[in-house]
Amino acid sequence: MQEKKLLVVDDEADIRIMLKEYLEMEGYQVWTAANADEAEDALKEKPDLILLDINMPGRDGILWCGQVRESVRIPILFLSARTQEDDRIKGFKAGGDDYILKPFSMEELSARIEAHLRREERNKTGETQSREYSDGSVTVDFTGYRILKGGKDIGLTKMEFQIAELLYTNKGQVFTKEGIYEKVRGYDGEADSSVITEHIRRIRMKLGDGKEQEYIETVWGVGYRWIG
Repeated sequence: MQEKKLLVVDDEADIRIMLKEYLEMEGYQVWTAANADEAEDALKEKPDLILLDINMPGRDGILWCGQVRESVRIPILFLSARTQEDDRIKGFKAGGDDYILKPFSMEELSARIEAHLRREERNKTGETQSREYSDGSVTVDFTGYRILKGGKDIGLTKMEFQIAELLYTNKGQVFTKEGIYEKVRGYDGEADSSVITEHIRRIRMKLGDGKEQEYIETVWGVGYRWIG
């Protein structure tokens, strides 16, 4: 199997060196960048996954992630010492796929990287099949990571699409917040229910849920299901 390529973006040289040495021992090809400008230049190497620090001079990680997310479909994992719930929500709104708190163990970091890369491989395998489905009200383009309503892309982030895809392809089935977290994030960890709630809210808003038709139903005390 071809070595996976990782991009580590962090303004602290010690952390860049530590992660590069460890991840190369794990069998990855690793590029590093100290800021957003260097990170954009490193994208020409076509990494399979990005580890992105939030606190950087100039454009911070959240701003840079939001700027490149539409053209960068690979997993972006935030590395941050910020523990506030609001910081995590901002990271996911910007298009991040995971949020790893510093200090972290190398074993946990490695497990999360592997989980996200496995999910990407499953998605690529599925692309050889028919990847677009319409039920009359919305069209789901599984290959393009988008949902169209009235022929127009409603503009979901990658994380929002993954949640909508999970619910849509399992219509009628109720998923708990923990279940959504584990299936979409690709890592069997403690669910951050506030993040899932925020993503569901934004998906509903973009779908116009409730104005003409209800698509995602809240099953109080349990979770969510697609009924549209």
